[in-house]
Amino acid sequence: MNVPKPAANPLGWGKSFLWLALAVACFHAAYTSLKFPAAGLLIFGYAFGLVRLADQPTVRRAFYFGLAAGFLCAAPQLFCFWGMFGPAAIPLWIVFAFWIGLFAAIVCGSIRRWGNAKAAWLIPIIWTGVEYFRSELYYFKFSWLNVGYAYPNFQIAPLVTLGMYGVGFIFFSAAVILAFRNSFRPLHLKIVILALLLLIPLAWFFQLSSGMKIYANRANHEPVSLAGVQMEFPTPSILPEALDKALIKNPDAQIFVLSEYTLDSPVPYLLKNWCREHARYLVVGGEDPAGTNNYYDTAFVVGTNGDIVFKQAKSVPVQCFKDGLPATNQAVWNSPWGKIGICICYDLSYTRVTDELVRQGAQLLIVPTMDVDDWGRHQHELHSRVAPVRAAEYGVPIFRVASSGISQAVTGGGYVVAKTSMPGNGEIFSAQLRLPQRGFLPLDRYLAPLCTGMTGIVTAILLFLTWKDKRAKPKY
Repeated sequence: MNVPKPAANPLGWGKSFLWLALAVACFHAAYTSLKFPAAGLLIFGYAFGLVRLADQPTVRRAFYFGLAAGFLCAAPQLFCFWGMFGPAAIPLWIVFAFWIGLFAAIVCGSIRRWGNAKAAWLIPIIWTGVEYFRSELYYFKFSWLNVGYAYPNFQIAPLVTLGMYGVGFIFFSAAVILAFRNSFRPLHLKIVILALLLLIPLAWFFQLSSGMKIYANRANHEPVSLAGVQMEFPTPSILPEALDKALIKNPDAQIFVLSEYTLDSPVPYLLKNWCREHARYLVVGGEDPAGTNNYYDTAFVVGTNGDIVFKQAKSVPVQCFKDGLPATNQAVWNSPWGKIGICICYDLSYTRVTDELVRQGAQLLIVPTMDVDDWGRHQHELHSRVAPVRAAEYGVPIFRVASSGISQAVTGGGYVVAKTSMPGNGEIFSAQLRLPQRGFLPLDRYLAPLCTGMTGIVTAILLFLTWKDKRAKPKY
């Protein structure tokens, strides 16, 4: 009979609460401020604390400690949910926390079943699998508060090759080495460290061998000049005047961008006429009717002749909001400067959306965004973490225009070269961005789905063995 191994010095209550406090404190220290980028490295303390916290006497206790850690991380960081949903924010925080609890439970089950040395090899895989699933693959998917977003120096080229989920894999691998160093045989420990050291250059070689460029500024194209105007629910009649001001301030701008939900209808004549008179392109968010009672949240591209030359609907409408129907397809705009992908607000948070645009050859991403002023500064700061990470992952510049701060122009290396203030109503910003020959997908786009599948297999094995043990127990 395959009986679970006895616990090898699992944590008591006192140490459990200390590791819980460390994990939560390091998470908030890494995530709270954008003014001190080096603090992002403290996310390692979060990874290390969770790994140690999972070593509980029982799987149930590990789940509850992981759930507590997740809730204590999510509630303060996502307090904006209270303003949006009221008391219903509490179950949403619990939904996020559930996945941290699940990670701790699977790790604890692996340790109790197979021992520290064998379980240690699985921990980075389990973390990556759980984080990818909760961020990308189910109805309440939500990628914010990901370990990869906390790491601010994403512009460092070797990390670009790994992607945001790959960064989490590396941090948890390092945490495992430190936490279980005494459980490894010396040779095995050397193999693990060497494998981690080789992972980054191997990822880089993988992309180079695919004929993809690492640096976005190695481009043969002339830069495209863009200007954005930040406005929240403006009346359509004032839009031409706002665009006139932006044109006077940026006479060389070729593409003007307005936020998501600038319009509650398709593009009106007065905006088409503005584009025709000034021979400029305009990207503007509006509603494209779908039947009598619904619509697609859409970004319209108005050409220099006043016609709609391209439009793209939102792929991932925000859950629990009236946000239109999901897009039926994704395509890139074949602009005069190259292929431009358009994703709307929440879409940028999902690699499964933006990956498709990069696969289709997008050389620039334009992102009309709705960030309501009432949601608070911290919500805007959390959202502003996404664009630099995404730009650095793909080597593709991003021009993101929000309804109220923080709008951003980001180079393909992940550097923010222009941004607006918060709330910044009516604020104008601009940038010249060079389009690379093409973008690339980081290695974790292949690693993360694999880890998700392996995590599912490990979980199924643990459940089966537990069921088998219960059936084998003698009945009195």
